[in-house]
Amino acid sequence: MLVTSEVKLENIILHKVGNKSRDEDIRFSKEPLKLDNFVKELLLKYFLSPFKSEEYFNLYHESDINLNEVYSFVSKIFAEPESLHEQSMNLARHLYEQSTHAKIKEGEFYVTYLSDCVVDGEAVDAVGLFKSESRETYLKVYPNGDTFDIDSEDGVNINKLDKGCLIFNTDGEHGYLVATVDNLSKSNEALYWKDDFLKLKSRQDSYFHTQKIMSLCKSFVEERLPEEFDVSRAEQANLLHKSMDFMKEKEVFDLNEFQNEVIKQPDLIESFQNYKSTYETERNFEIKPEFDIHDSAVKKQTRYMKSIIKLDKSFHIYVHGNSQNIEKGYDEERGMHFYQLFFKEES
Repeated sequence: MLVTSEVKLENIILHKVGNKSRDEDIRFSKEPLKLDNFVKELLLKYFLSPFKSEEYFNLYHESDINLNEVYSFVSKIFAEPESLHEQSMNLARHLYEQSTHAKIKEGEFYVTYLSDCVVDGEAVDAVGLFKSESRETYLKVYPNGDTFDIDSEDGVNINKLDKGCLIFNTDGEHGYLVATVDNLSKSNEALYWKDDFLKLKSRQDSYFHTQKIMSLCKSFVEERLPEEFDVSRAEQANLLHKSMDFMKEKEVFDLNEFQNEVIKQPDLIESFQNYKSTYETERNFEIKPEFDIHDSAVKKQTRYMKSIIKLDKSFHIYVHGNSQNIEKGYDEERGMHFYQLFFKEES
């Protein structure tokens, strides 16, 4: 968990980075920004408030982590904080080289040195990299004699950070601990920040394993189960709901316990094990058979694991358990399927 209440903005450099494919330039600052305390606090809010997720990453490279450009430049900053300006220009050049897609906008690129970032109870320094691309129009109202005048100005909304990452000075041998946000990437062409510039991979911690096992369960129930077994949508919904309940009620995930308590039937367990093996191989990761369940990951994944039976375009049935109280049938006279729902009281 990240605590930002005591973070101090020690130094900040700002460069302007354009789109290389449009022959836009990089404009370098010759010295750090000189800011009063009020503006520093505004910038800290702008930079840090979007970092709410507890999902973390590592910088990586396929062959040697030292060949990851961001890792190399940031490591030099941690070793010699006074080199921030020199390395900020290297980081800006690297970002410029990745800014080739037509939809990437010119923007301000901030390189900051932060102290007293508390991550998992440990106070560490961090290098923050942020880019603002969006502009908004603001009205400026000011008095003029007995009346008022209004002008418009373009500016950056400090409540809407476009792209950012925090690289913490811990776990350096594995590519540092990294948090990132990207509020503009809605499609693959804009993933240059995470994939091309930073080169990140998911950190295989309790958040990662919790997220992956829940995604695996959802995929197994919705895709593999109906292929191999004669199951109703109500039974699928019930199994999905039982999986979510297990993750919410337990503190530690144990694969054998999960299979025995949730899946139960030997043939289903065998199918699940085979599917898990294929799922991991295709995605090039392994879910541990035992790990601490991460509550934030459970809450996030639960949003995507709704137990819903969709009937044509007319009805949605939300199932929260007790699938034995749902019966499916077929009406010969109407030529339509139906569900019967049994309940004790209406609320």
